[in-house]
Amino acid sequence: MKKDEPPLDFPDTLEGFEYAFNEKGQLRHIKTGEPFVFNYREDLHRWNQKRYEALGEIITKYVYELLEKDCNLKKISIPVDATESEPKSFIFMSEDALTNPQKLMVLIHGSGVVRAGQWARRLIINEDLDSGTQIPFIKRAVDEGYGVIVLNPNENYIEVEKPKIHVQSSSDSSDEPAEKRERKDKVSKETKKRRDFYEKYRNPQREKEMMQLYIRENGSPEEHAIYVWDHFIAQSAAENVFFVAHSYGGLAFVELMIQREADVKSKVTAVALTDSVHNVWHQEAGKTIREWMRENCCNWVSSSEPLDTSVESMLPDCPRVSAGTDRHELTSWKSFPSIFKFFTEASEAKTSSLKPALTRRSHRIKHEEL
Repeated sequence: MKKDEPPLDFPDTLEGFEYAFNEKGQLRHIKTGEPFVFNYREDLHRWNQKRYEALGEIITKYVYELLEKDCNLKKISIPVDATESEPKSFIFMSEDALTNPQKLMVLIHGSGVVRAGQWARRLIINEDLDSGTQIPFIKRAVDEGYGVIVLNPNENYIEVEKPKIHVQSSSDSSDEPAEKRERKDKVSKETKKRRDFYEKYRNPQREKEMMQLYIRENGSPEEHAIYVWDHFIAQSAAENVFFVAHSYGGLAFVELMIQREADVKSKVTAVALTDSVHNVWHQEAGKTIREWMRENCCNWVSSSEPLDTSVESMLPDCPRVSAGTDRHELTSWKSFPSIFKFFTEASEAKTSSLKPALTRRSHRIKHEEL
């Protein structure tokens, strides 16, 4: 016997769900203190999934609020020249993102349901905000004097309800005798009634039919990365740009490099990839890109080896080291301290390699003056 599915009508606030984040950043039930329960209703997987998705939407908005209130980031609408009526997306930036003369950190998450400021929704709901969001990266970056830009590569379209198309009934044909029209209408109504009954049994609650309106020049994660590069990162004053790119974010970065090779090489000092799914062969990254990646990138991959242990790679691109976890979604959080160390070392190496040239130049100027 198939159970009747309760209405797909869920609260739109955390309080409505009777959940809140505690002082450790863990999601807990307000009354029981228990973690989130997925199987809230037995034998109703679809309903439980829809409930989980509704909570996920609230979590997304909650993280956006934290980015603005706790991290002091600004929400910037894109495309930058969007008209009032066209679909829009947004990114987040620190006040000094474009003016900081020293350092800029750019964060890119992976594919799926995650949005700006998140690494993994599952971690936010089942573990805590620290492991599942980019907030620890943002706060430490700001403390260490970086400007920050947070990309939003999965916000590629807006959804609107499909307009209802009115199909002219054959019974509108005035040439047909009234009796024949009535008979056809009766058959048509019976067929519709039968179809609706089976549809209701198969899919208890008919959801609205939606259509997707894509955001100009931001219709995919790769397009988004290039757009933000052209309109923001490339315009920034920072001498050293650093990327942290998780999973599909790594693929988006490699695509950016293929499209803007010279610019990326001139501005980017180091790239931390976390379990990146890029592939230099499939993406047809040239020899010069592969050589640059070997020198300037590091991929912290899922592995049971201790953090920073070297891991063999089949691909001729960048060094791979263990993230200290074999869980894909945890790789960014587990490699957090190593990433900042990697950036500091890369920055120092770049400075020291510039020093001799500067010294020689200053000697020459002094000599010429004499």
